[in-house]
Amino acid sequence: MKQSHQLSLVGLLLFSLIPSQLCEICEVSEENYIRLKPLLNTMNQSKYTRRTSSSVNVLLSLQLVGIQNQNLKQKLIQQVEYIVKRRLSQVSSGKLALIILALGACRNSEENLIYDYHLIDKLENKFQAEIENMEAHNGNPLTNYYQLSLDILALCLFNGNYSTTKVVNYFTPENKNYYFGNQFSVDTGAMAVLALTCVKRSLINGQVKTDESNLKNISIYIKSLIEKILFEKKENGLIGNTFSTGEAMQALFVSSDYYHENDWNCQQTLNTVLTEISQGAFSTPTAAAQVLPALMGKTFLDVNKDSSCVSAAGNFSISTQEPVTVTTPGSQSSISVNYSVRINETYFANVTVPNGSVFLDVMEKAQKMNDTIFGFTMEESSWGPYITSVQGLWASNNDRTYWELLSGGKPLSQGVSSYVVHDGENLEVRWSKY
Repeated sequence: MKQSHQLSLVGLLLFSLIPSQLCEICEVSEENYIRLKPLLNTMNQSKYTRRTSSSVNVLLSLQLVGIQNQNLKQKLIQQVEYIVKRRLSQVSSGKLALIILALGACRNSEENLIYDYHLIDKLENKFQAEIENMEAHNGNPLTNYYQLSLDILALCLFNGNYSTTKVVNYFTPENKNYYFGNQFSVDTGAMAVLALTCVKRSLINGQVKTDESNLKNISIYIKSLIEKILFEKKENGLIGNTFSTGEAMQALFVSSDYYHENDWNCQQTLNTVLTEISQGAFSTPTAAAQVLPALMGKTFLDVNKDSSCVSAAGNFSISTQEPVTVTTPGSQSSISVNYSVRINETYFANVTVPNGSVFLDVMEKAQKMNDTIFGFTMEESSWGPYITSVQGLWASNNDRTYWELLSGGKPLSQGVSSYVVHDGENLEVRWSKY
């Protein structure tokens, strides 16, 4: 439970031994704002419906960086209001945490929804359900540790109740839930760093009462997670992959005292991300929204319900220009790919789809060819649809099973509705464990 108190002498001693975590930030300069246009246009021109989940991510991103576009903001708020008023029982814990962050990112009338609909209380209940599921199913949450980190972050920032002891018990850096297969998940680790940093600050400020050993352990966890994140840094500066780099940057911004200056070249990472933007990497609204705050020098810890939104981008506004479709002379109107489903055995099909199709188009075409072998189901997430079952075999968090997307035998970093397929490509959906 949250209680105000003063740290004991031992706590003050621990405080003196723990890094101050002053932010080391690099951000896009004003003369380079034009290079962010593709991100902003993607968010502005996307169609937001009641079936899509990206509206929450985009609203949070725009609120956080202070870019004002009233028409877009109103559309996004309408979608979020619909979720709050009509679909809250269906929303996962992490999605609810994002809604709270988006509505409360700065002082505005929309933040009243948080209190009118008791969203903090509901998040506390959903987070407790995650903990209970872990206790009953070998440490496996209902969702995943990325969402659990969002839960803790939102509860911490908005004065909700959570157990610091349970945070310490479950968020040790060696926990299996930080890994997908044998691969450390950079965005999961980064979100955990943001959540743990918020908890640590609350302990230091005396907002939360806990055993002093918890404070020390949290600092140790942050340091270890930062080391794991930096271990995934590529030669070109990306951390993990293109889409995890923005959140990794946020984590590194708030943890600069946990690593040496020469461990990370922030400017190199920034330049590489800008190059990726120019090449169309962040083509979905969620991907664009997720990377934008770090490029503007912001982190989710900057969410502040007690101050107004302040523009970080001066007069920089979102373009309403419609995208221009360019057709390359002589380009193929259709392509052929090899598609397979692998469970205990492998099922093959050659599928022809229009040029420019995404992975999902291939799956839908194969399903029409043979529903028994290639039939599948999917659900919407903030990153777009994800595959929940193939041939009636369902993914399960408790069993740590999922449907993995591969090209040429290598896992894809993009989702089923984002990855653009190419002629002659070998695509596969594989039943896997993480």
